[in-house]
Amino acid sequence: MNIFRLAGDMTHLISIVVLLLKIRTMKSCAGISLKTQELYVIVFVTRYLDLFTRYISLYNSVMKLVFLGTSIAIVWYMRYHKVVKQTYNKQEDTFRHYFLVLPCFVLALLIHHSSSVTEILWTFSIYLEAVAILPQLVLLQRSRIIDNLTGNYVFLLGAYRALYILNWAYRFLVEDNHRYHWIPWISGLVQTALYADFFYYYFKSWKNREKLQLPA
Repeated sequence: MNIFRLAGDMTHLISIVVLLLKIRTMKSCAGISLKTQELYVIVFVTRYLDLFTRYISLYNSVMKLVFLGTSIAIVWYMRYHKVVKQTYNKQEDTFRHYFLVLPCFVLALLIHHSSSVTEILWTFSIYLEAVAILPQLVLLQRSRIIDNLTGNYVFLLGAYRALYILNWAYRFLVEDNHRYHWIPWISGLVQTALYADFFYYYFKSWKNREKLQLPA
């Protein structure tokens, strides 16, 4: 564990807390893409299949359970909560997210570190996470005006992956026995690049003390 890994995990956790705070206290999921949240459920389920078969540490197991549980809870709220589901922007959340799943799975079958089922599914989760934010970004572009909690949630998600890239770089430089995996590196860079436009307008709105707004 190093400071970049810890900061990445905490940033990821805070992003989920921000989203749940919006849903629980405001009884609203306006501006949040259900399709992105469903993709994250797939990401965590396929990544953490080893939860009950491989023990690394208490911290690792707890974080896996938290990410699994909260991602499922968010989707449940958006789909079934009698108040929250009425605030979902279904007409604007039109990105066909299922088109992302099959290419990522095929890519995982073709390009992976080892051919075990758990390894292929782990690789699939890495590829899928890299593009899972696309429905959310498209929704934000269509809704234009973004409330503070939604903007902070998306920013923290992007910051989490950027911090993980620093974590991998740190481990590569410092740890003699660190195994270099280029798949997370490339996927992480792609994922961070997708946030670049959002980051620009996020910092611009913060600097000018304006409402966050993305161009069409």
